[in-house]
Amino acid sequence: MMPPGSAASWAARMADHIAAATRGSRHPVLVDGARLLAERAALTGGTRRGSTSVGGSCRLLPTLDGWAAVSVARTDDPLLWSALIGQELDDRFPERLEAWLASHTGGELDERVELIGLAGGSVRTEAPRGAQLAPLGRPRSVEGSLVVDFSALWAGPLCANLLGLAGAEVVKVETPARPDGARHGNPAFYDLLHGGHRSVVLDPDDAAGRAALQALVRRADFVIESSRPRALARFGLDAAAEVARGCVWASITAAGRSSQRVGFGDDVAAVTGLVAQDATGIPVFCGDAIADPLTGLAAAALVFSEPTDGGGVLWDVAMADVVAATLVDGIDGADLDGVPIELPTARTPTCEASPSGSDTAAVLNRLGISVP
Repeated sequence: MMPPGSAASWAARMADHIAAATRGSRHPVLVDGARLLAERAALTGGTRRGSTSVGGSCRLLPTLDGWAAVSVARTDDPLLWSALIGQELDDRFPERLEAWLASHTGGELDERVELIGLAGGSVRTEAPRGAQLAPLGRPRSVEGSLVVDFSALWAGPLCANLLGLAGAEVVKVETPARPDGARHGNPAFYDLLHGGHRSVVLDPDDAAGRAALQALVRRADFVIESSRPRALARFGLDAAAEVARGCVWASITAAGRSSQRVGFGDDVAAVTGLVAQDATGIPVFCGDAIADPLTGLAAAALVFSEPTDGGGVLWDVAMADVVAATLVDGIDGADLDGVPIELPTARTPTCEASPSGSDTAAVLNRLGISVP
């Protein structure tokens, strides 16, 4: 079953740009973009599960006029989905949700999903129109730069991983209340994305921790984050001000900084239209949370691009836009008859990831920042 668009070829083009940016340096980054899309599955042994995502947290279910992606990845999601359909959360929740979806349109679902803050929505059946990302600029090196990474899970950490491989110093920042949930996932995959990075934990609700957090960001050449602007403002962080001083800021969200939508790799891909269909026309998931590695590659390629004016820049990287960009031209595999299919493979972690917060004092001391 061939999915629409050209995600694999698109990922390869992003990897080629990164390779061009690091060519001739002490840290060339030569990765197979298409293989990066499947390396988590290669590490975890994940396989195709049809209308259930590889990771099991998202399902494709019929609506009155089409199909819906329903993500239950967070602890509170069952309760929120119950609120969406106006039912109590009990043992009959799954069948009640399916019945509600079957009797309502995708448009009704989308309105409620955004209102309640759920990941999911109606599955697009046509390629999006006018989908495009910011054009890549001239490739440039990031060697020796300081990267402050606030992101979590897969897309942002993959971007940070590629910058680290290119010789940048990556400092991963977490808060005591919100550590990266991926720490509780597959250890080898976490090590793959975070090996060699420094781990800093700071509490923005504490005055000293908040001051240290702001000072760390002011010293960064690059910032990667996946938060809503209002959350950053609560930490006293201002992306526009950092860009004005020359910082490159990559903001990775489900649908853009101005949107309130939330989403994860599987549901974002599905609602944007990156799904395959079985012989009976039923949609099935394409890849493992494929919007995540696609977005991580896109964000990295943008960071490896020289801003047009040579100063700072805010890259607003929406996962939905990245997926849409892969759907507007060509079909991968259209001429692959007779070509042997290869199993997914994963890169080897460079080393174990640092325990949460283990490098806080060392990093702050080296940068001349008071340790809270």
